[in-house]
Amino acid sequence: MMHKTEQLSAIVLRRTDYGEADRILQLLTPQGRRDVIAKGARRQHSKLAGGIELFAVCQVVVRSGRGDLGLLTSARLQVFYRYILEDYERMQLAYRALQLIARASQAIDEPEWFAVLSQVLEQLNDPMVELRLVESWLYLQHHRLLGDELNLHHDVTGRPLVPDKQYMYDSTEQALRPSQQGNLTTEHIKLLRLIQTQPLAVITQVGGIATVLPDCWLTARQHASL
Repeated sequence: MMHKTEQLSAIVLRRTDYGEADRILQLLTPQGRRDVIAKGARRQHSKLAGGIELFAVCQVVVRSGRGDLGLLTSARLQVFYRYILEDYERMQLAYRALQLIARASQAIDEPEWFAVLSQVLEQLNDPMVELRLVESWLYLQHHRLLGDELNLHHDVTGRPLVPDKQYMYDSTEQALRPSQQGNLTTEHIKLLRLIQTQPLAVITQVGGIATVLPDCWLTARQHASL
């Protein structure tokens, strides 16, 4: 029986102890998810242990095995986002991102999940990047890939959004509703569109968003049902 070997970039989504010294890993890669066993990874001098940290991009070699579980034969850190561990709120959001994408990628094995998660970790590692911006981007990208994209061009009635109106997020319809008391203006909608369509590194360079970001963040959380 031929065994296929892959060399991949990977992010560890979950680590589970198995047996006396092994670990079962859920890996996210640009080619989709891989579930692997890292034999002996919990032993003191294991060559695999240092290459399968959380909040990191790793270079791994995976050999196919019986069934869906591959064998991890090599692992080394490519990038370790260690500054995330120094900020409790950023660390909590990083864990939240791992959990969200672990569940979502199990339902839809979409290679783009790797790009989303790697961007989130990279920007969480920078203390100068506004945490609410990263969180907003994560939630809107998560829902976009699940097929539940926030409609930022039409309101709940199907009419195009217009510059001179204010809107509110309707949790029941999961869309924007015109409202004189609405907290979303044209500037909010412009930022939400950018967050939903542009790479996170691009959004972090946009200036003048401090006044509209809190309500955009709230809208992203509402769309994520939080």
